[in-house]
Amino acid sequence: MNGYLIFILALLVFSWLISLIVETLNVRNLSTEIPAEFQGVYDDEKYAQSQRYLKDNTRFGQVQAGIMLPLTIAFILLGGFRWINNLAQAASEHMIVQGLVFGGILILIGQIIGLPFSIYSTFVIEEKYGFNKTTWKTFVLDILKGLLLTVLLGAPIFALILWIFSSVANAWLWAWGALSVIQLFILFIAPVVILPLFNKFTPLEAGELRSEIEEFADAQKYKLSGIFKIDGSKRSTKSNAYFTGFGKTKRIALFDTLIEKHTTGELVGVLAHEIGHCKLGHIKKSIVISLASSLMMFFILSLFITKGGLYAAFGIDSTPLYAGLIFFGFLYAPISMILGIAGNILSRKHEFEADAFAAETTNEPGEMISALKKLSVDNLSNLTPHPLKVFLEYSHPPVLERIKALRGFETTNSH
Repeated sequence: MNGYLIFILALLVFSWLISLIVETLNVRNLSTEIPAEFQGVYDDEKYAQSQRYLKDNTRFGQVQAGIMLPLTIAFILLGGFRWINNLAQAASEHMIVQGLVFGGILILIGQIIGLPFSIYSTFVIEEKYGFNKTTWKTFVLDILKGLLLTVLLGAPIFALILWIFSSVANAWLWAWGALSVIQLFILFIAPVVILPLFNKFTPLEAGELRSEIEEFADAQKYKLSGIFKIDGSKRSTKSNAYFTGFGKTKRIALFDTLIEKHTTGELVGVLAHEIGHCKLGHIKKSIVISLASSLMMFFILSLFITKGGLYAAFGIDSTPLYAGLIFFGFLYAPISMILGIAGNILSRKHEFEADAFAAETTNEPGEMISALKKLSVDNLSNLTPHPLKVFLEYSHPPVLERIKALRGFETTNSH
């Protein structure tokens, strides 16, 4: 049997088993006793509800994975990719057009298969726990907008990569350079072109909150390019805040649900955390690491893109470049997983550092602690994730660890 095929099938099964083990351990790590930090914040019923929410999401995820695994294996073994390749080659004699047809069909199949899962997650689970505010109109429009972005951005990028690999020496290096420039450009325009397609960005109105935020930013010599309130409530009651873009397009975005549920002091703490990421160079470091990772990926891709055995594993007896780019994704999965784990370790370190920045610069660690507690309760977050789940998947430290670290600043300030 084809060695590539054995490796890919083994990898698919191994990934599914790891996920099953991790999720099972995570659910078993639940405790009916409310942690001391959340006594009086979580009541017994709300805490039990958060655990039911985790169990329902875990069960749903395992069912989805249990369906997708055999579907993926069957699609590979029964010649699904060969069938799509035949359609692509029948559509045009031009390789780049064939690649766009091949990729487009795969995306459409993925959308169709994933649609029932997305509907169930949004309109059953999220609805059951009072989170869902998404209307069917918004749900459908989000899908259509996502597909439109794929056509307008994804298709030209894919076509460019195909052209480079088919026409240029040292193609992996040129492809990486081109994609890096495009990624930075998208990062620059996203806050003003892409994100507003999905949410309405409204400048934060004048008042106590804006004044406090601007005063804090001035004290930290941080130039605010814009503080915006976004209509997160049109999809969910969950709260969040984030920093996006860079240079003249960088924005701080606060969900309207976050503003409604938190005090001015808590919101300044949250914003101080986000500003901390920028002031401490976390965003620049993340960009550099991402570019370095993609450089390595393109180099490894160049070693396998011409291997006939890789294509034969998916039932194709030729070596169409566009298919090779897709198939390589299966091979690269273990490296991607390792890089993801390393990235999460660094991200958790950055989160602690941003929390420390917020505590030190506001001199009010208690406000940050209060904000974290409210966010956890409002979002029904799991307070006691299993350490293996945290190690493999968490980009943020568990909330109890963050609060413990912040308590250290309270002790320092009291002396």
